[in-house]
Amino acid sequence: MRFIPRRSSVRPLATSVINMQRPPILDSHRRFGEMLHPVLDAAAIMASLAMVKWIAIGFFDQAAILMGMVAVLTFVLMSHVTGLHRRAIMSSPDREFGGIVVAWIATVSVLGLLAFGTRYGIVFSRAIVVTWIVVCPAIIGLQRMCLRIVQAAFARRGFGVRRVAIAGRNELGIRTAKNIVDTPSLAMKMTGFYDDRESLRQLNEIEESTNGLKPQDDETILLDQESELTGGFDDLVSKARCGEVDLVMITLPMRAEARIKWLLDQLSDTTASVYIVPDFFVFELLHSQWTSLGDLPAVSVFENPLFGVDGVVKRIVDIALATAGLVAAAPVMLAVAIAVKVTSRGPVFFRQKRYGLDGREILVWKFRSMKTCDNGPQIRQASKEDPRVTRVGSLLRRTSLDELPQLFNVINGTMSLVGPRPHASAHNEQYRGLIRGYMLRHKVKPGITGLAQVNGCRGETETLDKMEARIEWDHRYIRSWSLWMDIKILFQTVFVVLRRDNAY
Repeated sequence: MRFIPRRSSVRPLATSVINMQRPPILDSHRRFGEMLHPVLDAAAIMASLAMVKWIAIGFFDQAAILMGMVAVLTFVLMSHVTGLHRRAIMSSPDREFGGIVVAWIATVSVLGLLAFGTRYGIVFSRAIVVTWIVVCPAIIGLQRMCLRIVQAAFARRGFGVRRVAIAGRNELGIRTAKNIVDTPSLAMKMTGFYDDRESLRQLNEIEESTNGLKPQDDETILLDQESELTGGFDDLVSKARCGEVDLVMITLPMRAEARIKWLLDQLSDTTASVYIVPDFFVFELLHSQWTSLGDLPAVSVFENPLFGVDGVVKRIVDIALATAGLVAAAPVMLAVAIAVKVTSRGPVFFRQKRYGLDGREILVWKFRSMKTCDNGPQIRQASKEDPRVTRVGSLLRRTSLDELPQLFNVINGTMSLVGPRPHASAHNEQYRGLIRGYMLRHKVKPGITGLAQVNGCRGETETLDKMEARIEWDHRYIRSWSLWMDIKILFQTVFVVLRRDNAY
């Protein structure tokens, strides 16, 4: 089989990729979702307002209709601004609901400003408004969950299902197939893997691409039972020409340019939709996002996920919760400050140089819990029964009360409530040369708590393995960040503190 066709019949691979203006989300499914979701969201907003008004006063008047219409227009706009209309197609239910909450908070904020400016809010009682604000996002989330169930049910019965073939039996192809199987709402049915390489060679390449790591159990099952070769590329082209395949996912590695060119040339003589799934995951993406440089598409490899609206929303939440936390904890902080000052010599607060966003050095505040204030090029981590820890300091560290002054760091913008825990500058310089990708944790602001801390990586990291595990959780947080994730981490932190795991 020849992989290089006539020069005149093939466009350059770069041109083929450039014409893919969007990431690999099925256009027809995406367009259908973008049309259907705003309609159902509008219905949910109006229905929730009508329900609340009817229960409260027994009728739905023109004033409520006008407010509902403004809310609908604002929510649809905020859905586009925050990216909710894109997340709804491919994201998990919890991420979608988090996006709903963010878009709804923004909508309520706009409605509040309009009500304040026009004094239109006096028409509605506070009880009705507050009830509607709480009920509406729940109803929107419920109708979207029902839509997912309906889509999955139709897909199982074969309605609107597209037959998908994967060109390339490798790890990326198996991951693609697994995502198709695990996402019934995509309405896609696997028809098989097509490749011209021997199975043994492919399995060796899979093992090499994972650096010798074995696939997870579910991937192993898929590999053994459902990823047998259906045929070669010639068979795939023949089926596509006969109309037996609706969509082809090319998962060949980027280095296989000649094979991809040949396949694209052959499939251009069919009506099948063709997508290239690039193997960008081999670069250990920190936060991937499609963008464009003029008319050229580009994908981010290492990037801060908190820019634009997401960054603004996280900052607003940080300021609101940190301010509330300072007000609530003021008596406790005063008592702690007095106890620290009375029981040992030295300042009440301890400020240590640590790395913040983009590796810029910041001063992190804590209640002093030790007899010494190490802040130089050599810093020893606190360990169990550390003689440097004072009696009051031991209690503060076990209960994490020594971290309360970091709420000031959150308010002044050098830290966030949730993010990778900041390490002393000396430790950063030590580990950046030992752990690959260590400095990438500084692509977001450091946090008072983080995903690593609620997953057992709290306290002393006396071995390299423990620090590597912490960094892996930090990278996972940056890759998967959502406001809903932050909320879950804050709640989990409460239980971690109460258990006092590795707190000394």
